[in-house]
Amino acid sequence: MKILVRAPNWVGDAVMCVPALESLRAARPADEISILARPVVADLLVGQTFADRIIAYENRGRHRGWLGREALIRQLRAENFAAAVLFQNAFEAAWLAWRSGIPQRIGYARDARSPLLTKSIAVPQPGEIPPHESHYYLELLRRAGWIETRGEIKPTRLLISPGAAVAAESALRNAGAKPNSWRCAIAPGASYGAAKCWPPERFASLADRLISDCGADVIFFGSPNEKEIAARIQSSMKNRAISLVGGTSMRELAALFSACSMFIGNDSGAMHVAAAAGLPVIAIFGSTDPEGTAPVTNKFTLIRQAPSCSPCFLRRCPVDHRCMTRIAVDSVFTAAHSLRLAASEPRSGGASDA
Repeated sequence: MKILVRAPNWVGDAVMCVPALESLRAARPADEISILARPVVADLLVGQTFADRIIAYENRGRHRGWLGREALIRQLRAENFAAAVLFQNAFEAAWLAWRSGIPQRIGYARDARSPLLTKSIAVPQPGEIPPHESHYYLELLRRAGWIETRGEIKPTRLLISPGAAVAAESALRNAGAKPNSWRCAIAPGASYGAAKCWPPERFASLADRLISDCGADVIFFGSPNEKEIAARIQSSMKNRAISLVGGTSMRELAALFSACSMFIGNDSGAMHVAAAAGLPVIAIFGSTDPEGTAPVTNKFTLIRQAPSCSPCFLRRCPVDHRCMTRIAVDSVFTAAHSLRLAASEPRSGGASDA
């Protein structure tokens, strides 16, 4: 059977969907599974073992607008998919599957799309399943009868080819990273909005201390939209850091992270990619809820000073951003320094508030 899977649009959501994608592959080993995803997510998922093929939905390119979507529909219709599993929640996901003539269309009953689904699955109510988003995607498969149980969620790992790892090491060295150095990957942005972001001047102070006190190579990562914030941070620093912000593809990012020693950043897609690349992650949470979106890894340190208004899930703080300004540089540095001392020793347990 040919199955089309509609992946979530956000990178972090796509990584949290990986346990469901792996469960689907395990449940349907003989089926042909194709994943339809926005370009940045498609780039991340290329080469992973849970899919036979990745189809890029180029919503800002050749699939833009009405005519572009019609071209995509013709492409999907020609594939003769037997079933569509819609992990993406929007009405459009169901509409595309329906217009593409896919006879079995499975998705959650939300965004007024139930009439377009052949299996309209009730959205889990609070308390019905564990709060982490990975369970939400697995529950769709369970309620649809495609898997028996959600089971325990294992740490998520992305497959990184040996060639990609070699290319990543070369790229970091060419950018100025020293061989065998302690490399701190820092992602100071978050696509969802500024409310998720720790202040840039604190990232600058942290980076300076990591370099001067720990001898670290600090490497900034981010999307092209985050070049300004990275430049602002670097201009405030006393020491030199490396910036690859806006200079890497999503496929390259996981390999580059795997060549680093640890990751520090906000609740973001980069945080999830770093965890899935195997890095110890120090994550700074403010407006969002770690119970729902913490990285799926056992190498996770949570930094959080939640006021009564957190989590609010707003894109921009309407008051004084206290959930982030309460987090001191010392707290993050101490966590990083502890990881530095522990070196390659495995961490025990899970997250802890700092």
